Amino acid sequence: MREFAIEKTRNIGIIAHIDAGKTTVTERILLYTGKKHKIGEVHEGAAEMDWMEQERERGITITAAATTCFWTAGSRIINSELTIPEKNEQHRINIIDTPGHIDFTVEVQRSLRVLDGAVVVFDGKMGVEPQSETVWRQADEYKVPRMCLINKINL
Repeated sequence: MREFAIEKTRNIGIIAHIDAGKTTVTERILLYTGKKHKIGEVHEGAAEMDWMEQERERGITITAAATTCFWTAGSRIINSELTIPEKNEQHRINIIDTPGHIDFTVEVQRSLRVLDGAVVVFDGKMGVEPQSETVWRQADEYKVPRMCLINKINL
């Protein structure tokens, strides 16, 4: 018997142009779902999702990396604190953090085949960039539903 029913499991990809903030968004999701208790910063080489030495040195994602977190229906973040109501069912969320550099676009395409949905991260200062358009077209090809997240709007 499965620990989590397939109906309560989702594979969600984080896709975008290089330096849009995919790994940083993933790190925040892990923090807010209680998977991590400290944010790993990409520029410090401490991001959990950038596990290869070359990724930590260069500050970029080279391979798609997967992790799992859990979300409880009705969960809310109030004043930076996660509140989880009782008697709600948990959902298993598999997050796939993908590379943004064009040289590693095959990693994105490989990941899209298994996704139930994707978060497309856009850099609020830079706007729509070439690799953003590429990953959008790739998601079209695999009919992956998407939502957009505008990042870095405070810069």
